[in-house]
Amino acid sequence: MRSREIVRRTLEFDRPERVAASFPEPYWHDVCHVHYDLVGYHPVWRDVGGGWQQYVDEWGNTWARLDRTSKGESTRGALEDWGQLDDLRLPDLANPANFIPVREACADPSNERFRIGGLPGFPFNIARYMRRLEVFLMDLLLEPERVATLLRRIEDLLAETIVQYARAGVDAVMFPEDWGTQNALMIHPDTWRSVFKPGFRRLCAVAHDHGVKVLMHSCGKITAIIPDLIEAGIDLLQFDQPTLHGIDVLGRFHGQITFWCPVDIQKTLQTQDEAAIVAEARALIETLGGPDGGFVAGYYQDNVSIGLDPHWQDVACRAFMQYGRYR
Repeated sequence: MRSREIVRRTLEFDRPERVAASFPEPYWHDVCHVHYDLVGYHPVWRDVGGGWQQYVDEWGNTWARLDRTSKGESTRGALEDWGQLDDLRLPDLANPANFIPVREACADPSNERFRIGGLPGFPFNIARYMRRLEVFLMDLLLEPERVATLLRRIEDLLAETIVQYARAGVDAVMFPEDWGTQNALMIHPDTWRSVFKPGFRRLCAVAHDHGVKVLMHSCGKITAIIPDLIEAGIDLLQFDQPTLHGIDVLGRFHGQITFWCPVDIQKTLQTQDEAAIVAEARALIETLGGPDGGFVAGYYQDNVSIGLDPHWQDVACRAFMQYGRYR
């Protein structure tokens, strides 16, 4: 069974022969990330004095950093004043010319992996940088009509972008949208349901109508809205901290949605306890996956940022492979 088929069967609970995985070589690696290349846009970090660097992203937001390796922080949004809303120009993401590298990757007969097209987020993840997070959270209560207008414009653009990805041949689209703190959802679940869930439902429907799965990354404890995400049409949730929700709690959704997780990067890997790492890898497979599917074994790509010797994720990879051979 080839990688692409293993991931598809995992997502559809159609009995894959082994656990799907996103490990580095020489371990199992079943996914291929592809991305549009925005014509005419080339981000460049520039020195601005005092050790700082800045660049302007495709949405018009200014980012800054002191180090030379991180993605930095948004320091000035493209929409600092709501009076600029009517004149706000969004990037031409859905231009078919942007998708030439995606089409080439998907047409490559040697590429047997599951093809995932990257999105910059769903509307929240994009709007929050335009207004800055702390301001945008207030906007939800103080400027609901303007927020709705902005979200709808972004949603329309993302819908067109998903269609272009589908035409290019991807199997899924994936977006990052961090909705949780360590303890709970960032806003009241009812606010999320009224403001954001309709957009989730629409964008998932667009993807599904074109034969494309929808995968979502989110940090933090968003357990309260997992049933809503399932109802909206999300096919997979990628969590780097599964124990934040509780592995047994996530197991209650087995058969309804797929989870993609490494051994917990915040707690378990940090113990550097081989027995604990192996035990969690086994628990993730047996609780969230198994012969019916429903689980993708993950690998956190940046060991440096979490202060971890790669050896400990090697331990996790080997354990996932040991317990993930279903047939």
